[in-house]
Amino acid sequence: MIEKLRLTTRFVDDQDEALRFYTEKLGLVKKADESFGPDNRWVTVAPEQDETVEIVLELPDWSEDEEEADRRAALVGEQPALAFTVDDCHATYEILRERGVEFTSEPQEQPYGIEAVARDLYGNGVVLVERPSETETT
Repeated sequence: MIEKLRLTTRFVDDQDEALRFYTEKLGLVKKADESFGPDNRWVTVAPEQDETVEIVLELPDWSEDEEEADRRAALVGEQPALAFTVDDCHATYEILRERGVEFTSEPQEQPYGIEAVARDLYGNGVVLVERPSETETT
């Protein structure tokens, strides 16, 4: 049976630019950066405390199939949001805003916790969610 999510992919126009954004702006850590031949590179990032899932920063044209590469290129900036759990949404919002991350909504109370929504450098959503503590929900 399926046990856990291991990888998710974010198609990007420039792996170095995306790597800088996800590490320097969002504070994720680089997990892998491997070259495969002259034109392919495997780059992943993840939250420092998350040992289960990594985000692959992949160029759309990695596919040998031209039609598939075109389909992937059209997804740059149109991908579903990545949602991250944070310990303090207000503090994380301020830190990321000071680093130049663009937010589309400030931290707001939601039924599931406090949420703020940002954009990555391509316009994809980056959601920050602070879950209510156990003492607040009981």
